[in-house]
Amino acid sequence: MKVVLNLAKKEQKALFVIFGGTGDLAQRKLYPALFNLYKRGYLKKHFAVIGTARRPWSNGYYRDVVRSSIDGMVNSQAQIDEFASHFYYQSHNVNDVDHYETLRVLADKLDQDYGLEGNRLYYLAMSPSFFGTICEHLKSQGLTKTAGYNRVIIEKPFGHDYASAKELNDEISKYFPEEATFRIDHYLGKEMIQNIMALRFGNSILSAIWNNKMISNIQVTLSESLGVEERGGYYDTAGALRDMVQNHILQIVALLVMDRPDSYCAKDVRKRKVETFEALKIYSPEEVAQNFVRGQYGEGKDMVAYRDESMIAPDSMTETFVAGKLEVDNCDMAGVPIYIRTGKRLATKATRIDIVFKQDDDSLFGGQGLADNTLTINVEPDTGIDFTLNTKKIGQEFATRQTNIGYCLTEEQVAKVPEAYERLILNALQGNSVNFTHWDELEYSWKFVDAIRNAWDQEDLPVDYFPNYACGTMGPQASDELLAKAGHHWIF
Repeated sequence: MKVVLNLAKKEQKALFVIFGGTGDLAQRKLYPALFNLYKRGYLKKHFAVIGTARRPWSNGYYRDVVRSSIDGMVNSQAQIDEFASHFYYQSHNVNDVDHYETLRVLADKLDQDYGLEGNRLYYLAMSPSFFGTICEHLKSQGLTKTAGYNRVIIEKPFGHDYASAKELNDEISKYFPEEATFRIDHYLGKEMIQNIMALRFGNSILSAIWNNKMISNIQVTLSESLGVEERGGYYDTAGALRDMVQNHILQIVALLVMDRPDSYCAKDVRKRKVETFEALKIYSPEEVAQNFVRGQYGEGKDMVAYRDESMIAPDSMTETFVAGKLEVDNCDMAGVPIYIRTGKRLATKATRIDIVFKQDDDSLFGGQGLADNTLTINVEPDTGIDFTLNTKKIGQEFATRQTNIGYCLTEEQVAKVPEAYERLILNALQGNSVNFTHWDELEYSWKFVDAIRNAWDQEDLPVDYFPNYACGTMGPQASDELLAKAGHHWIF
């Protein structure tokens, strides 16, 4: 695999226009990410930010909000003030054409003042219902008529099902081509998720055994210890399947089982990911019942049940847990079960991947039983890799024991790791979409998820079917049984 990278730390000249600039995402993630890019030298003198929302803020108040969002990230108040001076606020109604004209005038002025060369990055940190409207007016009111690039970053959820996702994509693509559309999935910006390709294709020993002849099963766990918190209104209309499986988990699975790309560039990686999604088996309702489990958390120690959370219907049938077995029928991984699991109010917060290899005959050692050789990729909260091997126990008698080798990033190393949004925003500035989701990937992932959702909607479950797992556990018993019937078990 040819690696195509630009390692030069080149200053990025651009105007950021953030729709939803007063929101929680902007303050928690976007402004700290931009500040980190500023500290690292990717943003210097030639950048400006316009925050837009309905609130009637002044530039001064907006800059105070920006300063507050990066408080504690640096000791130099002068550096914070210099960074914040690049931020401007424009009160904006996304449905009002006149407001886009005001926005265009300000954008053109900042382009001249900061020498931005007409480069513009539009970040839509708003409800998807506004995406089409915003993109249309950006085009019709001349904001994209510049000498530089015009790119749009879109947050999830990208649709509610395949039909709504296609409608949304059709609207956006009228005004921004695919190569200028960056659909963000922050999991793709995490350090250890990006390590998957390095592990698979950068090590001949792993490349040689990463196939259905050597791998017994793959396990992907995204567990959360918190409940729905303030997201109850959204979550009760989405559930764990749409919120986590359709995007984060399926993207991780694609990286784990796709064929080797010809190069590490967006076009070649996208090609392999699309091939993987094409090979992902879409289940019939009967197969969904055999291969997928759903759950909803009940009460736990000092924790309320899902149905008692704020903004949740008392008889809600929304799943807060999903476990399933996936099948990808490509050359190298056909027949390897891929077990996925995600949920809220579980025993711990963790994202990890376990590659379980097939076991050798242990008759040489008297049938004493050998531990599974397992490669574990710890994404969070720990960051690192473990490999479980069988070695001899110390002593006179010959017996085997389980030994773990690997590494975990130190606190000093973790401090140097770019945060996911920081990494992805820089990718968008550079026009590199390798770590973003493309429409043809979304098309297949939604069709897969829709088949599961439709099968569940056809079931007439009694209201007392939920809750079926307690807070602080790893989900319903049926999740363990899903693996047990194939002779497997959750490693974690």
